[in-house]
Amino acid sequence: MESEFVRWLRTRLPSSPLLRVGPGDDAAVLQASDAADEQVVTCDLLCDGVHFRVGTDNARRIGRKALAVNLSDLSAMAATPVAGFFAVALPRDRSVCAEELYEGILPLAEEFSLAIAGGDTNVWDGPLVISITLIGRCAGGASLLRSGARPGDHLLVTGQFGGSLLGHQFDFQPRIREALWLCEHYSLHAGIDCSDGLLLDASRMAEESGCGVVIDLQSVPIAEAAVMMAKRQGDTNSALEHALADGEDFELLLAVPQKDAQKIIQSQPLDVSLRCIGTFIEQPGLWQATDAAPIPLEPRGFLHGGSL
Repeated sequence: MESEFVRWLRTRLPSSPLLRVGPGDDAAVLQASDAADEQVVTCDLLCDGVHFRVGTDNARRIGRKALAVNLSDLSAMAATPVAGFFAVALPRDRSVCAEELYEGILPLAEEFSLAIAGGDTNVWDGPLVISITLIGRCAGGASLLRSGARPGDHLLVTGQFGGSLLGHQFDFQPRIREALWLCEHYSLHAGIDCSDGLLLDASRMAEESGCGVVIDLQSVPIAEAAVMMAKRQGDTNSALEHALADGEDFELLLAVPQKDAQKIIQSQPLDVSLRCIGTFIEQPGLWQATDAAPIPLEPRGFLHGGSL
């Protein structure tokens, strides 16, 4: 549903000389004609009952997550966080208060030197809704987009995947520093953060780049939480299936030229692990690597989330 809406929106929105990248990526990219740096803007809206549950999830963790998912979008663009604007619609029953949310927001904002520049607070009869808008900066027009992958590029990922419902969706670390360091030291062609599922987000990057991607399922790094979920009574998914489609891993998916990809994998230059799980190809679509010809894969994941 989201992808179809974005396609429709692209046909309807007027063009602007300031807008270098509009709907369809992890963030918008703005550039004034006299500015050396690009301004990157992202906005995410989180709702009770979809992204968290008031009364079950701690309010501080809810606030932290609301900011972290936006920071993750900036990491996918290799953008340095600059300023944030926070809008909150609080339940009238006072089941959660703004102060508790900010106790989760403030430490993460301080960690990434993010200025809290403004926002809005309201009260209504509905559930908790949080909308955060972040502004970032890319020096010298070096924003990392979803659309730059090329056939022959390797698909690299940070960290592990699956089982986010066991806590990772609240406690993950946005990969800002990792993205900035990799962009400074290596050639990266494209990037996206894994918010809606590994398969779905990999297919989105391939589609935006006008190519396809072949995934080696045996190379996908599976989180211990995914293994734990697969062992729960009544869970019909394997640990690999959780890793491929659970979503809210918020790890980076990167399209990297072969030579640089090999150097990165061999040197493992970051505190978080990096692994190659696939290759981009000319033929469009999402594919599974086999000993013979690749076979089609379904781009499974959550379709309600993500950025326009």
